[in-house]
Amino acid sequence: MLFLFNAIALISLVFASLTDIKTREVPDWLNYGLIIFGLFSRLIYSFVLSDFSFFFYGLAGFFVFFIIGNLMFYSAQWGGGDSKLLMGLGALIGLNLNFTEIPFIFMFFINIMVVGAFYGLFWSFLLAVKNWKKFSRDFSIRLKQKARMRAIVIIFCLLILSSSFFINENFLRMMVVFLAIFTFIIFYLSLFIKSIEKTCMLKYVNPEQLTEGDWIAKDVIVNKKRIAGPKDLGIEKQQIKKLIEFKRKGLVKKILIKEGIPFVPSFLIAFVITLLYGNWILLFL
Repeated sequence: MLFLFNAIALISLVFASLTDIKTREVPDWLNYGLIIFGLFSRLIYSFVLSDFSFFFYGLAGFFVFFIIGNLMFYSAQWGGGDSKLLMGLGALIGLNLNFTEIPFIFMFFINIMVVGAFYGLFWSFLLAVKNWKKFSRDFSIRLKQKARMRAIVIIFCLLILSSSFFINENFLRMMVVFLAIFTFIIFYLSLFIKSIEKTCMLKYVNPEQLTEGDWIAKDVIVNKKRIAGPKDLGIEKQQIKKLIEFKRKGLVKKILIKEGIPFVPSFLIAFVITLLYGNWILLFL
């Protein structure tokens, strides 16, 4: 049964990754289908074995990823489709409540975070290369605007590195060097991400091109009334209908949206890593 669930999860992630890359969406029928199939099949299996722990494991997995998915969605880290997909995977994979070892579902989520960080950075570099002229111009402007801050960061990092020569303990010296490098990278990375968002992820579209869950980058005001905006965490169907009507009346032209990174492929990579290497974190304990 576990092999079947893993196979279904893997196939679903492959399909979801392709649709996410192509359309920036994950179909609701897939997400809800995973939730229903995961819980219903576990319920049937529990009836057959007269052991409902199998069903409760599915509920626990769904509940854990329901909380995580909503936290990531309402903090604007993921779209609604990503969060619902995670819930479906939770119901399918389940959470073994025996805790005799680190649960697969926890390792999967840790891998999502680790893989997601590298994946997001890699995708951002691709966007920068693809839109190099606009990106390099904006990044140069930001560097000039932050010239004073950049000087402070460089001086701070040099002072930290200099202090490492007076530290005898190797581990402490390594941590000090790491702090300097981390501070330097974070400063430039923050400017890099802001330039990517402005030059590579923002675009104007007609209201008819909007789909449910799109992130509106700028408030849409009609007759002094806000119709949609960044605070919505994804536009709703009712708002799209209103915007289409307003366009027909000549009150709205195009809408500025923010295209997110297709994050589902990182779910797929993390799932494969978890299947192949399991509790790799134990190697560092």
